[in-house]
Amino acid sequence: MTSTTLDYHHDSISLRVIDAIANATNTDPHELDPLYYVVDPEALDQLFQSDTSTSVRVEFEYDGRLVEVRSDGTVAVDGTVHGRA
Repeated sequence: MTSTTLDYHHDSISLRVIDAIANATNTDPHELDPLYYVVDPEALDQLFQSDTSTSVRVEFEYDGRLVEVRSDGTVAVDGTVHGRA
């Protein structure tokens, strides 16, 4: 299990979510249904954009899988943390 810290100035949390879902499903990210079918990617990015001490957690379902995004930059799909190697 790997985890990385989100660089709020260079990383897009919505892109990290897509990568995590692709990793969890063994699917090329370009073959996934658009994230905006289930959550607004821009709103998600804005919510996690500011580097505050406020704890934020968002959960939503994507193609039958539970996706959780935490304020520390952790992205979990069905309880498994996914990050860049």
